[in-house]
Amino acid sequence: MNRRDFLTLTAGASLTTGLSSLDREANTVIPIIDTHIHLFDTTRPQGVPWPTPNDGILFQPALPDRYRKIAVPLGIVGAIVVEASPLPDDNQWVLDQAAKDKLLVGTIGNLEPGSSAFQKQLEQFRRNPLFRGIRYGNLWGHNLSQQLSNPKVVADLRFFARTGLVLDTANPNPALLAALVRLTDQIPELQIVIDHLPQMAIPVEPALRKAYETDLQALSNRPQIYVKISEVLRRVDGKIPSTVSFYRDHLDTLFDMFGEDRLLYGSDWPNSDQWLPFEAGLKLVREYFTAKGQIVAEKYFWKNSVAAYRWIKRDHSQPELSQRNSTTPK
Repeated sequence: MNRRDFLTLTAGASLTTGLSSLDREANTVIPIIDTHIHLFDTTRPQGVPWPTPNDGILFQPALPDRYRKIAVPLGIVGAIVVEASPLPDDNQWVLDQAAKDKLLVGTIGNLEPGSSAFQKQLEQFRRNPLFRGIRYGNLWGHNLSQQLSNPKVVADLRFFARTGLVLDTANPNPALLAALVRLTDQIPELQIVIDHLPQMAIPVEPALRKAYETDLQALSNRPQIYVKISEVLRRVDGKIPSTVSFYRDHLDTLFDMFGEDRLLYGSDWPNSDQWLPFEAGLKLVREYFTAKGQIVAEKYFWKNSVAAYRWIKRDHSQPELSQRNSTTPK
């Protein structure tokens, strides 16, 4: 073993020990459902739309076996795959990958509301019980704020809402939050998960800041909207702080607004590799939520994901709510 491998191994052991100590303090090991991972195979003959060879460490296969080896030792018992390709056929590719590994409890596809094929494609994929929704927003050249002026887009999203599936929204900014307020005004039954909200840059200009705060408050008052506390880490002056204290104020704001029942854990693997090792991101949010008590931590790490995604229990290690308050598909 060379020096670099030794340091990597000992660092991982230290982080894992930290996670175990938090579990001991809570007197139990809380199972984790990771609501945000990506799968792709850069060795496919046809290639992949993302990542590209210029994306450095990301440009390697990200497949269930690789994720399992990282995640399971850290207490993760299930994961939801969020599609990382705009190609309609890749929705089926992801479903095929998920079918092979019971660690994967659901997938979020990538379809384009407003396209002539949207409703037909949606009907096709939603026949698979692992298909739990779609992702749309500021992604693949789309802009939800602009698209809401298209009646066909709104009609397709209204059709989508009737299926009971979930709309994940990509890459939040102030315009996207304002668009989600407008969208849920028009379609209040639409269930939404806002991805990566901690990573969003908060406006500093007073008028923009006030509009952002107003929209965020409006969204927090809508019980059908969930938030992923994912992509928490930030790069500051070339460094990435890994202590809870650096992020606490922002996390407190989101917790106070959306409450303990609508926040979800997501690792954003393997995109998270651009920041710090997987264990570091998990340790940070685990420390933050465990400090709020076991009940809150359980909600964040798995119970809220049941309400948001109604994912499919596929393995005995995966938890389920009691019958009297559960709507989880069996």
